Parts: sequence; structure tokens; C-alpha cells
Amino acid sequence: MRADDGTWIEAVYDPCTGDDGGGTAIVVAHGFTGSVDRPAVRRAVRTFSRHAAVVTFSFRGHGRSGGFSTVGDREVLDLAAAVAWARSLGHRRVVTVGFSMGGSVVLRHGALYASPGADGEARDVAEHGERAGARTGAHADAVVAVSAPARWYYRGTAPMRRLHWMVTRPAGRLVGRYGFRTRIHREAWDPVPLSPVGAAALITPTPLLIVHGDRDPYFPLDHPRMLAAAAGDGAELWLEPGMGHAENAADETLLTRIADWVAQR
Repeated sequence: MRADDGTWIEAVYDPCTGDDGGGTAIVVAHGFTGSVDRPAVRRAVRTFSRHAAVVTFSFRGHGRSGGFSTVGDREVLDLAAAVAWARSLGHRRVVTVGFSMGGSVVLRHGALYASPGADGEARDVAEHGERAGARTGAHADAVVAVSAPARWYYRGTAPMRRLHWMVTRPAGRLVGRYGFRTRIHREAWDPVPLSPVGAAALITPTPLLIVHGDRDPYFPLDHPRMLAAAAGDGAELWLEPGMGHAENAADETLLTRIADWVAQR
């Protein structure tokens, strides 16, 4: 695929292996340092594909995609391209499921890319100081954010302090490139993108599911609670006992429950 800023994005399409899934496609947005071929992502694909078709892709700077990771900023363009591709394949409903960094991206995407109005025409992208590009058919019909942060620049846990070192320091970016196959952009955000909690407040009326583990080592439980409070009645919150962080901690039982939630929407 090609994002609206010209970045080439690696993507994979897996058809539904059950019934036709009601014409639904699930677009999976992986976490930081992930890619389409990581085992946890493929496990999610195998589970989701029993209920719907699945599109997976590697964010910029990850896997075989071009460009450099901006850790959640320009990645909204990658997700928009994946959603538009799913619709171009004939899927009437497209649901985004994001993990960790991907969770923050699906929240911002849900806020910035509006669903069609009553007349069936796509509305303009809500800017909110953003740099997102408009793309027809790039909206999500429902959004699932798993292990997502509520706010930027959080350093309250040791894993997040290590992540900030990797993103902001030259030596850290070398570790990211050669240790985690992730090419990280050197420039700071300018402007700072809409925060996940700010995006959650703008997603309604699109259905939103927030999933978070009570043993997440990256983001404590105030993050999902802030997101749910911002979304109000438009969100459903699942706090999962014993769950750790993101796709690596999402077992088949949880993934199946998410797929069932998608089917009900």
C-alpha cells in the first residue's frame, strides 16, 4: 500500500476462514517494534479470521515498510491506507484493532477520519491541529484499543523509560534499528499529535472498546480508565485480570471475545 504522504507500507490480506463474516474486515495495528510476521500478530490473525477477513500491515519503519517510525504520529496515515484498502476489496464494514502504539493510532484515526454522513458522503477529516490527509473510505465502523496509553510522554514505569531512551537517544535508535528491526525518526513531534485521551472524546458515535490488563508493565490502570471516562457512554471498558501488555499478552480466549464484540457491532 501507499500512505497519503507517499510512504510504502507492507500489508497482508487474510480472507475469512469461517462464514463470510458479514462482509466485515478487521484491520490489525501492531505495537511498537512489531510487524506483520511477528508470532503474536499472526496468532491474532488466525483467531480473527475465523470471524472476519483480516488486514495486517507493518507501520512505517517496521518490517518491510518504508520510512521511519514516528511512534504514533504519522502512523495514522498508514492505518488509513489499510482501512481504505480493506474497503476497496469489497468489505462493507471495517473495524480497527490496535495494540499499544497501535492502540493509540486507532484512537486518533477514529477521531480524525469521520464516517460518512446520512447522505452517504464522506465528511472532511477533523483536523484538530493535525496533519492527517483525507482519504475516501478510510473511516472505521468500530474501534478496539488494547493496552493503549492515555497520554503522551508517559515515563512512570521502567519499560516506558527504556522506550523513551530508545526513541530519543542516538544509541537507543541504533538498538531499535539493529536489535528490534525498527527504524526510528530522529525528529521530535511538531506539532504534538492529538492525545489518545483527546481522541477518545471525539470518537462517538463510532463504537469503542477499550481493553487493558491489570498486570500491564507499561501503562497502569489509570490509562484505560481515563480513556473510558473521556469517551463516556460511547465506550465499553474491559479490565482483564492477569493480562500483561498488548498482542504478546492477548491469548486466544481474549482475541475470540474481541472478535465476538466486533461481530455484534
